[in-house]
Amino acid sequence: MKNWTAPVCLCIMLFSLVSMAQGPSPQQHLDLLSSNIQAVDNSILFKTERTANHSTLLKALRASDMDCILDYKGQFTVFAPSNAAFKKLSKVTMDELLDPKNKEELKAVMSYHIIAGKLTASKILKAMCRGNGIASFTTVLGEKITATMSGIDIILMDNYGNKAKIVSADSNQSNGVVHEIDSVFLPFEI
Repeated sequence: MKNWTAPVCLCIMLFSLVSMAQGPSPQQHLDLLSSNIQAVDNSILFKTERTANHSTLLKALRASDMDCILDYKGQFTVFAPSNAAFKKLSKVTMDELLDPKNKEELKAVMSYHIIAGKLTASKILKAMCRGNGIASFTTVLGEKITATMSGIDIILMDNYGNKAKIVSADSNQSNGVVHEIDSVFLPFEI
């Protein structure tokens, strides 16, 4: 009887080791995923929610489901149109953008204002110095925004020639930086 217990015990131990060595459990995969999309304190969204001058931006971010991106880990640069910037758009344009059936268009507009990575004003200026006064940055929409100087102001321009001035720079948050601008960029012609 002793002859079969040792091989059986050895088989059970090997089976246990092989089972545990197969990789992380499904729960470990979920924990890993959730750690990568965890909301962060003092995020760009947190700041936007508490800034009265960005209430229209917050409404547009929520209507386009882009608000969740700005609440998670990762570094982003947001060129945040103020309420006054949104008022430059016609009421018809704003109503159309905020209409739920135009969610994809609104998402494109919001994506035109976000760059992956943290671009402080000094980094934008350094890029302009390297580019002989012009720097170009790619938004998460895949479109270019060009930065130039006008006196002491940083001026941004979209592909359609629309310009926005950075009126308040370098609001640093835990997941990036916000620069308030005085116009809204549109990834299409009105």
